[in-house]
Amino acid sequence: MRTFLAICLLALCLPAQADTRLFYQPLNRDASVSPGQWQQLWRATVAQGGKTLVVQWSAYGDSDFGGPRGWLANSLREARAQGLELVLGLYMDPAYYQRLEQLDGEGLNSYFKAQLGRSLGQYQQVRAKWALPASGWYLPLELDDLHFRDPARRDALYSQLQAFNRQLDKPLHISAFSAGQLSPRVNAAWLDQLASLGLSVWWQDGAGTGRLAPMVRQSYEQALPCRVGVVREAFRQVSKPGQPFRAEPAEPALGGGCHAEAVFSLRYRPWAKGILSKD
Repeated sequence: MRTFLAICLLALCLPAQADTRLFYQPLNRDASVSPGQWQQLWRATVAQGGKTLVVQWSAYGDSDFGGPRGWLANSLREARAQGLELVLGLYMDPAYYQRLEQLDGEGLNSYFKAQLGRSLGQYQQVRAKWALPASGWYLPLELDDLHFRDPARRDALYSQLQAFNRQLDKPLHISAFSAGQLSPRVNAAWLDQLASLGLSVWWQDGAGTGRLAPMVRQSYEQALPCRVGVVREAFRQVSKPGQPFRAEPAEPALGGGCHAEAVFSLRYRPWAKGILSKD
């Protein structure tokens, strides 16, 4: 009877849907987090059901967050020590979205080739010097159906990702979001085509940014094949267009079903409060 009661109490304390996969977006201000706070954060993440940490990038512009012995690498070694698997992000260009707006045709193809080259270099650097076993790699160049509504752009991207993926030793993860420019059916077929390369493809549910009406978002999600995962946004954007991004924490709409699920992001989860600043 006592054992049964303990199990019941444990079930009440655990979340109904655990954050088994969590995105973490490194920011330079996180350098102020102490080693003890990192240990506390990773322990709490595991206690909340966390199994995999998807690190959005390991280099952002000119910053590599201290490199192999810097604060990011050290904090991730502690995450591993606490039992978290790591999907390590590669290189992110701060001007990525501006370049998507400015470039087209061969210019865009050349830009993507250059960015994938930077990510390949970062992959080689992390593998050789960071001493962090990775279960996968994350390409932080997010895709959307506004900048890739042209089939020629999608075909060129497909070829480049195919060649890039062949050079990695572990699965490549990539994410996309919907801006309402492709129909749900065409969008789902595009993401399924990328998944056919052996990529782990994630679709962001858009609940946090609220760019699309709930019924429209639902139609996009329902069209997705089961092998495309869903990233649940654990925030609500409060900034207006043209303002610096600001958001407040919100519960992610974890729903189960046939799709793998991940949560974006750790920064907005209750146990990160007081450790990772939001603004």
